[in-house]
Amino acid sequence: MTATSFPRVVIQAEAFDVAQEMAVLQAQDPRVGAVCIFVGTVRDRNWPDAKAPGSVVSLELEHYPGMTEKSIEAMIDTAHSRFDIFGARVIHRVGLLQPLDPIVLVVVTSAHRHESFQACEFLMDYLKTQAPFWKKEQTPQGAHWVDARVVDDAALARWGIQATNA
Repeated sequence: MTATSFPRVVIQAEAFDVAQEMAVLQAQDPRVGAVCIFVGTVRDRNWPDAKAPGSVVSLELEHYPGMTEKSIEAMIDTAHSRFDIFGARVIHRVGLLQPLDPIVLVVVTSAHRHESFQACEFLMDYLKTQAPFWKKEQTPQGAHWVDARVVDDAALARWGIQATNA
């Protein structure tokens, strides 16, 4: 199967294989000179309590099937229009996750590293604020929903995009 026959966006509960996903996107495209990969993992602490180790016991992610994929597809289309990239693939996990579990994978291919790096960072900034996921952290003090962070909105704003999550 070639990269074009694979979906660009996958939402799943299962862990992903980074090497396999890179190979799929890179497959049979001799133009590819750069592959940028970002893997996000579940931390054992939240930003406000970054110095308190073990403050996050688990993270549960929910999404709206269909809407989430469509939203991320639009993000990838925007990345293609902004950067000279060949392909992009986003895999995001849902369900109950533990610290150190991989949660998101972004893979971008291009002819040169600069475009891949920029597009990968752009997609992550976009995903952090605009992808319709709901996150619930379980801490020793109980469970709570995670709110959007100002720092993530600022990261998106540097690309000239205002967050619409408020």
